[in-house]
Amino acid sequence: MASERECFDLSGPLHLTYVDWDNAYHRKSVAASLVQGVYVLEKDRQERREGPDALALPWWAFFHFKLFCSLVDDVDSSIFGAIYEFKPPSSMCNDTLHRSPRYVIAFRGTITKADSVSRDIKLGIHFVRNGLHQTSRAEIAIQAVRNMVATVGASNIWLAGHSLGSAMAMLTGKPWPRLAYLLSLFSSPSICICSIERLRQK
Repeated sequence: MASERECFDLSGPLHLTYVDWDNAYHRKSVAASLVQGVYVLEKDRQERREGPDALALPWWAFFHFKLFCSLVDDVDSSIFGAIYEFKPPSSMCNDTLHRSPRYVIAFRGTITKADSVSRDIKLGIHFVRNGLHQTSRAEIAIQAVRNMVATVGASNIWLAGHSLGSAMAMLTGKPWPRLAYLLSLFSSPSICICSIERLRQK
């Protein structure tokens, strides 16, 4: 049975019907929802929830994002990340839309379920030992970010992550010169959001 945290109607920021992209709280709320979408995508996969039974969609659709693709681990086949495309309706009136990302690449943290916990914990140990960059999951994530930057440009992409996913988001930004300062770093739980273009300009 799905937990309350997996259901957007019960745990999502339903009050955020207008997103001010200049507002740090709004950006955090959107980023957290997109990251939660990755968690729920993987839970849907593990629980074999499909069609109307799947719970992940509202976590991004509420904010007018579409799932561009999922990032899948080559060892345990778990979904550890997602690339979302922002597709606001043409009728939307929002004078901060120019500050929004075109794409968000989001990474989840550890899931304590049998299908993924072993791999996630091993990756957490790699992170503690400064070896996350040597893992195949990191290679998949870095290649995904590299491909998106080559296709749409760094200024159009944000990175977001929670826990282990936060480390992955920061790691994937490293190949670009002077990439890294985060727009925001939140804790309890920690969510990081990176604008690749701003990081590159530091």
